Amino acid sequence: YEIIDTNEKVKSTDSPLEAAKRGKKTSMWLAIESVKNKETDIVISAGNTGASLVISKLNLKMIPNIDKPALSALWPNKKGMSVVLDLGANIECSSKNLVDFSIMGSSLYKSLYPLENPNVALLNIGSEELKGNEVIKETFQILNEKKSQNFDFSGYIEGNELMNGKVNVIVSDGFTGNIALKTAEGTANFITDELKKALGGSILGKISSLLNIHNLRKFKKRLDPRLYNGAIFIGLDSPVVKSHGGTDYIGFSNSLDVCNKIIKGNLIDKIKSNIWLMRINLTKKELVNLAYMQIGFSKQISENLIDEFFSLIILSLKKEGKLKISKFGTFSIREKKARLGRNPKTKEEKVITKRNVVLFKPSKEFKEFINNKNDW
Repeated sequence: YEIIDTNEKVKSTDSPLEAAKRGKKTSMWLAIESVKNKETDIVISAGNTGASLVISKLNLKMIPNIDKPALSALWPNKKGMSVVLDLGANIECSSKNLVDFSIMGSSLYKSLYPLENPNVALLNIGSEELKGNEVIKETFQILNEKKSQNFDFSGYIEGNELMNGKVNVIVSDGFTGNIALKTAEGTANFITDELKKALGGSILGKISSLLNIHNLRKFKKRLDPRLYNGAIFIGLDSPVVKSHGGTDYIGFSNSLDVCNKIIKGNLIDKIKSNIWLMRINLTKKELVNLAYMQIGFSKQISENLIDEFFSLIILSLKKEGKLKISKFGTFSIREKKARLGRNPKTKEEKVITKRNVVLFKPSKEFKEFINNKNDW
């Protein structure tokens, strides 16, 4: 490892703009720049949150097809842990943003917990389909129709169900998410403080606490914020982790553990791959990147394979007029005779010359897969 000495720093009292104006020699700027230059794999900061987010956006590019980055964090639930986003990076969001957050959140969960399946829900004021604003209802429709292979979609979740463990990826806009975060933190502090008062306010309470010391330690550990320290800023082409500035070595070590899991779990590649899988139309370049990330071939080999596949289809159709791919379907050419057509704008009649058109007939297995929603 290498330690780089810096004399300039971003102050906790700096606004994001003031922090950016301090220049490129601050420790925060140099740390984030090192990720940009591929000198490091990930950056973690316990400094000014607003400054780290702004400097990250100034230095790092967005993941292709992602419009806004999101601030995510880990929350405990009855069955384990949940990923919650956005927690304040974006006050207003479109349906596309929320769909992107669902993909990024599920990718993050899979990177951290590779043996578990992400289950996504939208934070809303009710569980009924008709409740919520237009953006969240539109997002519901998109996620419900575009079944993803990478996560299950469970519809809406209300605030009182966040900790029940039925879902493990909770998505909202930054305004709602931040309020939920602060409410959860305040509730946990209130319960802990009241329990301390009840058990330490009398002799009977102190005796009771001694008798239940084992269970109380388990309770304290479950609510210990240091064990869930480390918010993740995702959507940029390199991961950025934000540790709480007031944490101790236990909290910071947990943030480092999150960093390790993110890198080993190939978070950025997962997000890129899953974003493309949710799209209907893919370019050749995107297909190459998809093969590169999903199969592990080099980009050159992936491009050659896709070129050869397309060439095989075209040459086979030109030579034989048909190409059958087992368990997928059959491509064929049909000649359309010359006919008289009409321009839809000018209403002018025009002769359309004969031409060949390509048809595709799906196989039995293809049709069964399309009609079986459980396979999606």
